Amino acid sequence: MGSLSIQGKSTSQELNHTGSGLSWYFGFFVVSGCCGLIYEVVWLRLAMASFGVTTALASIVISMFMAGLGLGSWGAGKAMGRLRASEGRQVLRLYSIAELLVGVSSIAVPFELKLGRLLLQHMGGLGTWQTSGYYLLAGVLIAITLVPWCTCMGATFPLLMAVIRQTAASNSERSFSYLYVANVLGALLGTLGSAFLSIEFLGFQGTLYVAGVLNASLAIMAFALCSRVISSPATEITRSATAPRLSLYGLPRTMIPIFLFTTGLISMGMEVVWIRQLTPYLGNVVYCFAGILAVYLLATLLGSRDYRSGARTRNPEESGWAWSVLALSAMLPLVAADPQLPLGVLGIGIVRLASIMLFCALAGFLTPLLVDRWSAGDPDRAGSAYAVNIVGSIAGPLVAGFWLLPWLGERWSILVLSIPLFAIAALAIFGKSSQPARSQSALKPKLGFAAAIVTAVVLFTISHDFEAAFPAREVRRDYTASVIATGNGLHKRLLVNGVGMTSLTPITKYIVHLPLALLPAPPRNGLVICFGMGTSFRSMLSWGIPTTAVELVPSVPSLFGYFHADAEKLAASPLAHIVVDDGRRFLDSSAETYDVIVTDPPPPPEAPGSSLLYSREFYDVVKRHLRKGGIFQAWYPKWEAASDSATTVAVAKALMQSFPYVRAYPSYDGKGIHFLASMDPIPTIAASDLAARMPAAAASDLVEWGPRTTPRDQFDQVLSHELSLDKIVAADPDTPAIRDDQPINEYFLLRGWLHTPR
Repeated sequence: MGSLSIQGKSTSQELNHTGSGLSWYFGFFVVSGCCGLIYEVVWLRLAMASFGVTTALASIVISMFMAGLGLGSWGAGKAMGRLRASEGRQVLRLYSIAELLVGVSSIAVPFELKLGRLLLQHMGGLGTWQTSGYYLLAGVLIAITLVPWCTCMGATFPLLMAVIRQTAASNSERSFSYLYVANVLGALLGTLGSAFLSIEFLGFQGTLYVAGVLNASLAIMAFALCSRVISSPATEITRSATAPRLSLYGLPRTMIPIFLFTTGLISMGMEVVWIRQLTPYLGNVVYCFAGILAVYLLATLLGSRDYRSGARTRNPEESGWAWSVLALSAMLPLVAADPQLPLGVLGIGIVRLASIMLFCALAGFLTPLLVDRWSAGDPDRAGSAYAVNIVGSIAGPLVAGFWLLPWLGERWSILVLSIPLFAIAALAIFGKSSQPARSQSALKPKLGFAAAIVTAVVLFTISHDFEAAFPAREVRRDYTASVIATGNGLHKRLLVNGVGMTSLTPITKYIVHLPLALLPAPPRNGLVICFGMGTSFRSMLSWGIPTTAVELVPSVPSLFGYFHADAEKLAASPLAHIVVDDGRRFLDSSAETYDVIVTDPPPPPEAPGSSLLYSREFYDVVKRHLRKGGIFQAWYPKWEAASDSATTVAVAKALMQSFPYVRAYPSYDGKGIHFLASMDPIPTIAASDLAARMPAAAASDLVEWGPRTTPRDQFDQVLSHELSLDKIVAADPDTPAIRDDQPINEYFLLRGWLHTPR
């Protein structure tokens, strides 16, 4: 027993004084950061499935996630401030418990979100769709679900800093930046691993289970490590705990939290703007958003690592120049996102994505510098400082998404967000630094600041927003998207965040007229999910029935008149009802039934969130709202030999597993599929008989844009080429149906590379 104790003491001393113990903590935070990113991504998606795919809902989820992190960081820091005499092993046990609770969240949160959805459905008028009351109740339920678990996540920073202070006080002065680097590295791995690997193979729930197992493993390892660590000498701990409260750039010390709040706000606000700026060029798929986040994290990691590598040799007072470069770098995406940038397609994508790296690297450099300067290794101070930064990170997306972008657009939003950074740069450079400097060396940062302002003005002046690529256009902006209507005649186009949604095509007329004509009795009402140009909505109204259209993006219906001359008259009809809401959530909260429900999901079929309109769970909701003999039409906008056959199969299987009767017809041009589904048999009816069922206004509407001149020939163009569902499924028989947990259409890279269905 004695020899074991001596050996254990020797090991503990080695952990404390050689830095190998710190390597354990670095590894802990790499894994913890990876899991935290996974939870944020997956929980956001699960919340959307339960409460609706709206920008307001996404903002609520992210805000509650960040609020929990901030609360945990602040609360644990305060607790550690009151427990300065605790042994490192005791605090490490608390860290172990926190990681274990985070692991439990992988099981609990999905269940809680589903329960919240059920509660909201049974609240009657209090949870009415498209009301502030709905979002208030949803916010409360999401807060109850996420904040406790995220508080445990946020607590890990000050807890592990306290462990380092207690077990390796000589290395604790910059412990925040040490763990920050590990956390960012883990978040980068979590971004790449979830988007490009685990979700495609395991689904959302399986990915959560992996994260939960990793958190549980951390808890076990941390608990096992407790017996191997000893606290530093009391005098060393006391010296660390009473570190001087340093100022920066000769400014009042209270400016450091203001700088931290500002960097959090600007960084996250910029990220919202970048996504809207870069989507037209990088594409509207999850991998593009993951790529933006990965570049953001990689650059942050490089900046943080650079700060760490020179932390002991550089004087923080000499970092004032970095704020000028940070402010100027915020303007670089303006030029990189200019549609007139004279580069090839591939070059454009690379340059535009690279344009955010300098800003992110400098933010990654300055954030840990500020927290280290404020805290000097004290967990209480670090927890409070990091919580302030998180509060800024909560405010940033709200300010950018709900105020700046709708009012000012992308270019002006970037300019406004950069102004506080120039103000900080001025304070840092022209403030009375506590470090003496030669007049010549002091002049350089001032000249650099002036050059940064001049360059920023030039960059703003020569840059253009994306809509500049369209000479004839109408532009609308809201908290969800920037919407462009462009073109003339039958060549008009609708773009949402730079992605083409639809054009004036007979396909959008078939979407409505085909199921309505196939009904066994005259229709009484109908529902259109996804408004687009309003063509399907207009076609359904031509049947003279009450018609409801649901559109997610508020600005889209306001452009109805750009595409159709009779839009104002139709929108004013007592039969017309246009709703701005998530289509699935609208149905989920409604008791109305319809003879026909049609969906025209936004292209491409791989678009983020589109699986929620192709999944079995969505079709289960649709079934509850179809009357006896009612027909549901699902438009799938891709049917080519070179397309992803697995997605086509997954859509077909989801319908076939949800409805007993499903039929499929190719579009008139062969570039998509009209899936018709019902709980009752869908009869085979001659094109001439279908044409005879149509009111005169509907018949005229069907042939308005051809390609045929009579309703009979127009129907025959599609009905005579019915597709065999068995043949569709045979193209990839092992591919599962799309489910909320298995978004086959959105995550597809690995099956393309490996030629496997999953």
